[in-house]
Amino acid sequence: MEINCLMTAEQTQSDSQPARRIHPGSGRRKKHAFNKGRQLDSDALGEVEELLGDAPRRDLLIEYLHKVQDRFGCLHTRHLRALAHWMKLSMAEVFETATFYAHFTIVDDGEAPLPPVTVRVCESLSCMMAGSEDLLERLGALGAEARVLRAPCMGRCDVAPVAEVGHNHVVQADAKKVSNAVRGGHTHAEKPDILTYASYTQGGGYQLLKQFQDGHVSYDELSKTIGDAGLRGLGGAGFPAARKWQFVRAEKGPRMMCINGDEGEPGTFKDKFYLEQDPHRFLEGMLIAAHAVEAERIFIYMRDEYPAIVEMLRDEVRLLESEGIVPEGKVEVRRGAGAYICGEESSLIESVEGKRGLPRHRPPYVAQNGVFGRPTLVHNVETVYWIREIFEKGADWFTSHGRHGRKGLRSFSVSGRVKEPGVKLAPAGITLRELVDEFCGGMADGHELKAYLPGGASGGILPASKADIPLDFDTLQPEGCFIGSAAVIVLSNKDDMREAALNLMKFFEDESCGQCTPCRNGTTMAVRMMQAETWDADTLHDLSEVMMQASICGLGQAAPNPLLSVMKHFPDEVLKQ
Repeated sequence: MEINCLMTAEQTQSDSQPARRIHPGSGRRKKHAFNKGRQLDSDALGEVEELLGDAPRRDLLIEYLHKVQDRFGCLHTRHLRALAHWMKLSMAEVFETATFYAHFTIVDDGEAPLPPVTVRVCESLSCMMAGSEDLLERLGALGAEARVLRAPCMGRCDVAPVAEVGHNHVVQADAKKVSNAVRGGHTHAEKPDILTYASYTQGGGYQLLKQFQDGHVSYDELSKTIGDAGLRGLGGAGFPAARKWQFVRAEKGPRMMCINGDEGEPGTFKDKFYLEQDPHRFLEGMLIAAHAVEAERIFIYMRDEYPAIVEMLRDEVRLLESEGIVPEGKVEVRRGAGAYICGEESSLIESVEGKRGLPRHRPPYVAQNGVFGRPTLVHNVETVYWIREIFEKGADWFTSHGRHGRKGLRSFSVSGRVKEPGVKLAPAGITLRELVDEFCGGMADGHELKAYLPGGASGGILPASKADIPLDFDTLQPEGCFIGSAAVIVLSNKDDMREAALNLMKFFEDESCGQCTPCRNGTTMAVRMMQAETWDADTLHDLSEVMMQASICGLGQAAPNPLLSVMKHFPDEVLKQ
């Protein structure tokens, strides 16, 4: 039943008098001296209009929020109201987006100003092992000089512990280094020393793209080479790249493309490594893949923890536009805002559209209904990075690498208790023991291998007794694990498995988007139970099963993996009475 309004006797007797809405039961219309909601501040509106300039676009809401925060140091509620007015959005739409992302700081009008500098200290597993808890405690001495916050993985696990001072990352951080950065005003990231466009083109860069666009290299030829090489999605899912092209091409255009540069998986930093070395190899591969599916627009979504890379990519895209490599406006670099969930492809697309990064129900899949409802090709940074090299050297070159019956190359992000952490390009199928001994200089002095994460926080944990399993797609599932983005974290006999598993579950609890109950409540319940002196194994198993079976996306489905792993492989340590 729908109630439209109540009318007085006088109104019902006069057809010439327009009806008025009144509150049921009030007997008269309630009058307000001002509009409901937060009032528009004309000065704040002027500041927003001056800062943002052009006519607003709904999909740029997150970019606008970044610009406002960068300019004023935070998001004052008066600016949020002004932004909502300028964009013709409800305050709720702007506020719910700003509060969803961890890197936005909202300050209500009239509240005390924030300290001049924000310091974020990574508390993910690799940094915890390197002493981030002690660092956090010592940074309390900064007092009013800085706001010190806990933060998830920053993609610098090989130089742990890490702190971010403003937008400048302090690696192998200690209290003195961080304090010096705060007091010295070192709050801006330095741009990486990349292989330049001129150097890249001198080495044959962008020739394959031109040949492909001109028809000298056909789609069938390129697709076959990539397919024969077995190139798979290297962001974690491992879906064959050439088959993904085929699925997107089968959908009616116009089509879109998104690059997933939001490598927020704890332990992962390979995309950062390649972008800081040779970004044009990535950009050419991206443009080739976009041409393969005839994508009209391309969005590069980079995590906010890589500020120097974001600015570098914007500069290099402008250079490509000036060189005529890409039409102006075809490629947009979007800046994430601190949300691990946006590494999931449908969440990423929601964020590209300027909304909260809530995973979509599937089907339809993003290849059918992606950005702005268009068929969309989503690729990881490293996936497209390999396209030119594989085509020029041939599929046989790529498949000639490999061990233990596996084929290809894999980029392992290795951190933890090894002498030489970092990105290691190694044969697919290499074992953890081989990877540590041959590529990482062995275990760190005084440490013995105890366990390892083969695929970051969500990939599970294996004991040292299983360090001879080939590391590749499809080889770890029998152990309840997977390689994901090949983020390898090595633990030793000096690490507590209860604490390691709890650290990972806290990460999932913090990063859950909250959309579905199994993940939202399940991770919180798991953390509480894991903080108990004695773990209730039966209940934890039941809880894990619900999360894995009923969560909407991979975050909730994979969150129990480290918990189940330590209960299986280290029962005496984690289930002690």
